[in-house]
Amino acid sequence: MVLVAWGLTLLGFGLVMDTPQNIISGLYRIIVEPDFLITDYISIGGLGAAFVNSGLLMLLSTGMLRLLDIKITGAAVSSMWLMSGFGLFGKNILNVWFIIIGVWMFARFQKEKFSKYVYIALFGTSLAPTVTQIMFGLSLSKTLSIPFGILTGIAVGFILPPLSSHMMRIHQGFNLYNIGFTAGIIGTILVSIFKSYGLYMDTRIIWSTEYQGPLTILLMTLFLSMLVIGYIYNGMSFRGLQKLYKYSGRAVTDFLVLESFPVTLINMGINGIFSTLYILFVGGVLNGPIIGGIFTVVGFSAFGKHLSNIFPIFLGVSLGGLTKMWNVNEPGMLLAALFGTTLAPIAGQFGWRYGIIAGFLHSLVVQNVGYLHAGLNLYNNGFSGGIVAATMIPIIEAFKKEE
Repeated sequence: MVLVAWGLTLLGFGLVMDTPQNIISGLYRIIVEPDFLITDYISIGGLGAAFVNSGLLMLLSTGMLRLLDIKITGAAVSSMWLMSGFGLFGKNILNVWFIIIGVWMFARFQKEKFSKYVYIALFGTSLAPTVTQIMFGLSLSKTLSIPFGILTGIAVGFILPPLSSHMMRIHQGFNLYNIGFTAGIIGTILVSIFKSYGLYMDTRIIWSTEYQGPLTILLMTLFLSMLVIGYIYNGMSFRGLQKLYKYSGRAVTDFLVLESFPVTLINMGINGIFSTLYILFVGGVLNGPIIGGIFTVVGFSAFGKHLSNIFPIFLGVSLGGLTKMWNVNEPGMLLAALFGTTLAPIAGQFGWRYGIIAGFLHSLVVQNVGYLHAGLNLYNNGFSGGIVAATMIPIIEAFKKEE
């Protein structure tokens, strides 16, 4: 029920922020506008339509889990918040379904239940912009581009399960956004194919700045309510939080399974407040992509992230911003800080020093890998995180053996 309540909150916020007519027209623009990185749906469709899209994605995804009779765990919570977060910049109520259908077809092909692969399906919608780009963004007749986009989405979904299980071995679970790493590889191959046939995509940044006030109120209200409700249901205490902080966060670390829902909810609230305050402190703006990043931190606060292992990553990315050509409050660096917490398990497993190094390296790599997939992989930081983790872990372990 709590996932439904969160989805209804986002949906309700969207409905009160604009007129029905504007929301409907805004949703249409969100669906047909190419949405590769970075495309802020608040700029494309308006504040109301963006949050209606976000809320609907959370509710529809939650409904799918209920239909499959799947128990709500940390994986479920993290996937729902990713669906809603990226529902503000890249995923919409049309483009996600073809990838999900592709994963369903793979399950059928393997003669296995779809429930085994449902999280791969949900996380795999990171490549949803590929569907939109082919359907509406290429200079092809719609009679060709729409079926081509649908088939491409299904094909992507079909190959995701076997690839993602293999990619996990490369970074050994130290990159929480494993599907982002996998999707980065697939996206790079797709873009290479497109370019080989003369189909190019222009890079862009669509970035809204005009709703700082209402978005700050929404986020702080949402995260404070998590903290307070968790505190109340935890017997008016923070008991168990220190124990949660001792987990490294390495995949798979499911706090709802290992600990309790109230403690997990407290952790989610704390991380949401911290992430929001970080953005405000460095002079960043709250918009679709930034809130998507904050929601991702919050979602994975049920599945591996806590303040102890994400803080060094934030520090490392900030250090990168202070020593390089990018300022800490520029879009790329803000997103790197939030999504870079995919590397939180490195800090949790090996200590804060390695966490800072991981964050610093991530701030370098993530700025330079997006062109490989031309923004078609929404989890670009997961792609970068996989590269950083796969490079750092063998080196760290080699030095550890020498100690």
